[in-house]
Amino acid sequence: MSTRVLTLSRKIVLFFRKPKVEKTLKVAGAVLKWVFFVFIIFLLYLPIFIIALQSFNNSQLMYDFTTFTFKWYGMIFQERSLSQSIINSLVIAVTATIISTVLGTVFAIGIHSLTKKKRQKMVLLNQVPILNADIVTGISLMLVFKLLMYIFPDIFGFTTMLLAHIFFCLPYVVLSILPKLSELDENLYDAALDLYCKPTTGILKVIIPSISSGIFTGMLMAFTMSIDDFVISYFNTGQGFDNVSIWIYASIGRQMSPAVYAYNTAFSFLMILVLVIISVKGSLKKRKNLLKFKQNKI
Repeated sequence: MSTRVLTLSRKIVLFFRKPKVEKTLKVAGAVLKWVFFVFIIFLLYLPIFIIALQSFNNSQLMYDFTTFTFKWYGMIFQERSLSQSIINSLVIAVTATIISTVLGTVFAIGIHSLTKKKRQKMVLLNQVPILNADIVTGISLMLVFKLLMYIFPDIFGFTTMLLAHIFFCLPYVVLSILPKLSELDENLYDAALDLYCKPTTGILKVIIPSISSGIFTGMLMAFTMSIDDFVISYFNTGQGFDNVSIWIYASIGRQMSPAVYAYNTAFSFLMILVLVIISVKGSLKKRKNLLKFKQNKI
């Protein structure tokens, strides 16, 4: 029995080692790889495409495309509740991003300066809000803010939402900057001090420019996390202060204005445009540096 199994397995191995079979398998693997890739891209971008298509639909019904129009883009800031929620979202996102970026940079530099064991403990502590479920974070912050209501009765609203967004954006900024700090020469800061730089000047003019790409990445991540947050914002808002996500949730069950589709499409297009500009600028800078290196070498 064992000899038959061995013989059969050898035949199978020899069959798959034939040049024609190997070539066919390689082609099939390449085709399946591209099919899987296209399928994943299709799933990821289908909702964006549907929203973009609906933003140009003259009808308010998603299943009935009548004529092509731009009128919903003109109505984004005409509907008072939607325009106010858009302004609230942008104000919260921009403010939380700026504060999180500044604090995250300071915290990351502080964590990096610790000893290895203490650094590992702080990194682990920093990752807890990231790994925590949004609903747990939202409810926990809500309970903390409720305790503060005895001192600040009107705290719920802009203040609580801003503090909540800073809380969950901060770890992403720290996590983006720490790898860039690890890439730096350990003696870079000491060299700046030896050249009569003050500690603050050394950090601002030596360390910060060296980790600017990590700071920028953390800033983009913080803005992205803040601008479309729903769960944490929902539990930490009040006094009618809504962002776009809460406004959309409140509109479920009634006729939603297609202006919100126009806003989402315009915002997505703007973000894609910004990423393309950053990518092109980075590639041009690399090409310029490469040309300078070649010229200096010659």
